[in-house]
Amino acid sequence: MPADKDIVSFIQSSFRSVWTIELLLHLKRSSGRDWSKADLVHALRASELVVSNGLNSLLAAGLVIQNEDGSTRYAPAAAELERMADATETLYAMKPDAVRRMIVASAADGVAAFADAFRLRRD
Repeated sequence: MPADKDIVSFIQSSFRSVWTIELLLHLKRSSGRDWSKADLVHALRASELVVSNGLNSLLAAGLVIQNEDGSTRYAPAAAELERMADATETLYAMKPDAVRRMIVASAADGVAAFADAFRLRRD
């Protein structure tokens, strides 16, 4: 299993929401199957926007591939990504609240940085 700081960094950089982890795990469990966006919306009982955003994040992270017909399949681009996905699955199964807090903390850091950009400073 990767070091704790590595998995925290991976989770915070790869997942903007818990929905994205749920999407990854769903695709991972059905490894080898191609999923249309509509099928994912139905299977996860999520909105099309949530699924689209999640797929975009997973594509950018190199965890899934998108076929010419628009369907998506779990296919990590590297063995290290697969190890990190496995570690994420294990950690999420054992400590789902801790994983949720990692994601929320990452989002809060981004919002704070954005807000700080508009803070007036005295010179």
